[in-house]
Amino acid sequence: MPPSPASSKSSETSSLKKFFGAFTVIIPARLASTRLPNKPLADIEGEPMIVRVAKQAALSNAQKVVVACDHESIKTACEHFSIQVVMTKEDHPSGSDRLAQACQLLNLKDHEIVVNVQGDEPLIDPAMINAVAILLEQESDLMMSTVAHPISNLKDFTNPNVVKVVLDQKSRAHYFSRAPIPWSRDEFSQGIHQLPKISALRHVGLYGYRVGFLKKFPTLEPTALEKIEALEQLRALSHGYPIGVHVSCAHPGPGVDTQEDLEQVRLIIRERNLT
Repeated sequence: MPPSPASSKSSETSSLKKFFGAFTVIIPARLASTRLPNKPLADIEGEPMIVRVAKQAALSNAQKVVVACDHESIKTACEHFSIQVVMTKEDHPSGSDRLAQACQLLNLKDHEIVVNVQGDEPLIDPAMINAVAILLEQESDLMMSTVAHPISNLKDFTNPNVVKVVLDQKSRAHYFSRAPIPWSRDEFSQGIHQLPKISALRHVGLYGYRVGFLKKFPTLEPTALEKIEALEQLRALSHGYPIGVHVSCAHPGPGVDTQEDLEQVRLIIRERNLT
């Protein structure tokens, strides 16, 4: 009998907890948000969302967790809850640029490992944070790592807002896309009505980096594939840098992009507190 989802997740978490390598979690936080104003400071059961994210990340094996922000109000909120924070420039074009500056401010060495946890993931699984660090610790030629999990329904497979990834024989990223990949010529000849026999995985926006590469990444020329797919990680692949992928049996908790997402996360945490 196959293991239940609960037991599979427990097994995964247990095995990842055996890892004791040194790494730092950096959480980029930008005050401006088009869909949800002041998102990092959104209240979730008495704590700002950015604080919830930092506390969740602290449940991993990270040596330290640092918020890299662009506004004094975020800095003040973090310090109130004793969360380490660094101030970065307001005009960074991407989260990776903000991370690169944070690494410099923290005087991190090029060989060190940094895990980028998004500031709108208050339910991020600490085991996934450990997993991306483990990949870099175990495979010395990797500069970057991430997480993916199986796609279980047709809606996600065809949704352009769900980023898909296909892997090579070494379980490294072969390609990321918003499109339903791989395209099954025979199965899809009459339209997409079911998941293909071989399906892409759903990409989780959680990344591990070697600090030296993270500092170099913003200097790499953006590529045509990155621009057309609007996926920054394609820049690394296009320039020949492999990305290791941890395939998780667990789905991540919902992130927060909209007010509806925020209400869903509030409800989940409220129910957890009650139990």
